Amino acid sequence: MSDIEYILGLERIDTDIYRGPAAESKLLRTFGGQVAAQALVAATETVDPGRDVHSLHGYFVAAGKAAEPTVFLVDRIRDGRSFSSRQVRAVQDGETIFSMQVSFHSRGDVGPEHSDLMRTVPMPEDVPTDSSALPVSSRALLEEWGDWDIRVVPADSYEHNKYTPSQQVVWFRSKRPLPDDPTFHVCTLAYMSDMTLLYSALVPHEGHKVQMASLDHAMWFMRPFRADDWLLYDQVSPSAHAGRALTHGRIFDRAGNLVAMVTQEGLTRSLREGALSVPATISERD
Repeated sequence: MSDIEYILGLERIDTDIYRGPAAESKLLRTFGGQVAAQALVAATETVDPGRDVHSLHGYFVAAGKAAEPTVFLVDRIRDGRSFSSRQVRAVQDGETIFSMQVSFHSRGDVGPEHSDLMRTVPMPEDVPTDSSALPVSSRALLEEWGDWDIRVVPADSYEHNKYTPSQQVVWFRSKRPLPDDPTFHVCTLAYMSDMTLLYSALVPHEGHKVQMASLDHAMWFMRPFRADDWLLYDQVSPSAHAGRALTHGRIFDRAGNLVAMVTQEGLTRSLREGALSVPATISERD
């Protein structure tokens, strides 16, 4: 069993109540992508299998403890003719650490179609596999993400948008084959989407030491994909101000199909001189 299969293997403990396992980790604080993915699994367990998740909006309200399991409480907000809405709270020691709203859509609707194009970048096989392109603070996290192949595309190998100073492009996938269930791949992408996005805000601020933490996380799922096939994560940060940074990500399959979009605001609070940047997975929130 892969790590992600274990992480997403929630236990039903009562009606609309689930327990997510704690992942083996050297970190003190729960990885944000983990709690978001587990919350999404809990929501999908309460919805008709003919409805697919198309969007989620979550808030990280307190730091989770990586060594402890998390309980997920699902509120069935509404089941309409075409859409279902769920509210999920993630709880540790009686305290809410994360809340998420999830929307599901019945299959079969049709309408006009268009899509952004994927920028021209080297294919993953032509991108270095070492971590030298990552910020020093995020290289330490690669040990936590051993099941994932993450390759940062060199900045000099693609055309940049001159109006967006903070850009980063990453290829990623699961190193291990994953189950065929499409919902499993959606939940896996919710996990993966929190891996490198906030670091895109530091691209024009090399050497600036910051405390980092995910504050919220929103995703939209457009087209089918597999998380064990290569996906391109095209990331930009349009603004950083007052200790917070906004980031956007577009996720394409290697054929150039736009499969998902992500928006996240994160804490990027300056640290004193001589301190090391603190990655989102271990930082304390106020």
